Amino acid sequence: MVEPWLRGGLTELDPLRRGVLHALELAVEDVAKWCGELSEAEMEVRPYGVAPVGFHLRHMARSLDRLLTYAEGASLSMAQLKKLRSEMETGGRDATLLEFAEGMEVAVTRVRRFAPEGYFEARRVGREKLPTTVGGLLVHCAEHTQRHAGQAVTTAKVVMGMRG
Repeated sequence: MVEPWLRGGLTELDPLRRGVLHALELAVEDVAKWCGELSEAEMEVRPYGVAPVGFHLRHMARSLDRLLTYAEGASLSMAQLKKLRSEMETGGRDATLLEFAEGMEVAVTRVRRFAPEGYFEARRVGREKLPTTVGGLLVHCAEHTQRHAGQAVTTAKVVMGMRG
């Protein structure tokens, strides 16, 4: 299958948002292909002590929410902080897949709202208020999501290989 960035889509968007959205689209496709058929137990198993697939799916959705909140110039809510602390806790296979799908869909809508003119606006991240820009946060949304999608896929392949 041809990856999203090679399909010629989203040409109405500037290259930065296009790249972020293609990365999110690829993550959705990879998760559907490699993780969607895992059982409830397989979704949360920790082969060789690595983080489970379910963690990576919850983390992608929730970290995008947090990163985009910072990019929008807002602070994290108590609900976001509570979800951050519970990413290793399972809510069940179907709930995890739904949270991932909805989180990605909402992230796509939010990314589309940014305007290229604002990419250089200063932003602060985390308790330490580390400096970055709107553009930096958007790029991080793409690379961070892809990193965790890759980890989820690799873990899913290991889990499937352990089926016997």
